[in-house]
Amino acid sequence: MGFEGEVWRLMQQEALLGEIVIDEADFPWLNGHFVQTPAFGAVKPWFDESLTLLEAEEYERFDASYDRIAQTLSLVATSGPVAEFLLHIRDGRARFRWSDEPFDDA
Repeated sequence: MGFEGEVWRLMQQEALLGEIVIDEADFPWLNGHFVQTPAFGAVKPWFDESLTLLEAEEYERFDASYDRIAQTLSLVATSGPVAEFLLHIRDGRARFRWSDEPFDDA
């Protein structure tokens, strides 16, 4: 799909939290190696918590937990910031989907 090899950035305002080097495109998901910066340590527990809740099928609690990520962080593609994203990070791997338009909550 043309995404492999791209480097996307996870940001908190102007601070770089890490980079995702995309190595697999499985529409609508992209996967890649996550290279974290020291700044990622402050938000890593957010990702750990959201994945734990998702795996436990506690979807309402997951939504509330993930809102903190979505409202505080940004994902920047090679072409610039995306409007919305769903990102999971674990053990040096990132899995995400994104949109140039806000996701439909319906």
